Amino acid sequence: QLQLVESGGGLVQPGGSLTLSCTVSVLTLDYYMIGWFRQAPGKEREGVSCITRSGDITNHADSVKGRFAISRDLAKSTVYLQMNSLKPEDTAVYYCAALGTPLPTVCYRDKGLYPYWGQGVQVTVSS
Repeated sequence: QLQLVESGGGLVQPGGSLTLSCTVSVLTLDYYMIGWFRQAPGKEREGVSCITRSGDITNHADSVKGRFAISRDLAKSTVYLQMNSLKPEDTAVYYCAALGTPLPTVCYRDKGLYPYWGQGVQVTVSS
């Protein structure tokens, strides 16, 4: 059973930055696409960003393009979500998720496709 553990959440002022980490219990991330999702109170969980097996292709929701970046460290089996220029509407519980795939250059932000999930971490953007 794959395990994912998020860390790095917290309280940040509008315009600030935060980096989330997702450590995955696998020998290598090479076989998985990884997605970051978020869920605000009373809202559906939405896909924020994802990174392909190859690690060189990423995909972001329009609401975070130009502000968020996703990357990974294979040696640490960890995926990062760098969040800049944070807004109050970014406040949510953030989750990472993994999907094994034979496709190296594709990733999806559809939450229904991912079988493995972390427990989530709270991000609050407020002054």
